[in-house]
Amino acid sequence: MALDAIEKFSESLPDLARDIKLNLSGVLQEGALNAQQFWGVAAACACAARNPRLTQAVLADAATSGVAETTLEDAKAAAVLMGMNNVYYRFRHMIGKEAYSQRPARLRMQRMQKLAGPKAEFELFCLGVSAINGCEMCVKAHEAVILENGLTEEQVHDAVRIAATIHAAAIAAELQG
Repeated sequence: MALDAIEKFSESLPDLARDIKLNLSGVLQEGALNAQQFWGVAAACACAARNPRLTQAVLADAATSGVAETTLEDAKAAAVLMGMNNVYYRFRHMIGKEAYSQRPARLRMQRMQKLAGPKAEFELFCLGVSAINGCEMCVKAHEAVILENGLTEEQVHDAVRIAATIHAAAIAAELQG
């Protein structure tokens, strides 16, 4: 698996992010996730973390690793859609009023019906983004769908570890100015 751009990005992080540098090299390896799942989660989370240098590095290494462009499109779509859904459903959960829960969201999400890859993988990408965005309802919902579609708790765990580390790397990069 090619990690040239990510390694270069990691080397540029400040010394205070030494643990994050080590974690990047540790979690950015295929474990329970296959290459498409791994790179899809990493790409979706990099997009959600909103650091352009990190996003470019992840997308570049994914491309040189032979990841299908359709996987990366699903990953980007997951980041965008969860950017909307996580805000909306986090609000409903935080407020906790039945009146809001009974109202239809009326938010378009047709892209979720036009997936390029397997549903379980898209849900894995959404889980990583939802973990970054801190939406409890979405995390629980995506985790349930992932398991119902045949993936494992180990794969869920690996996806969230990737999300946490990507998010921390984006924060460290922002500290550089």
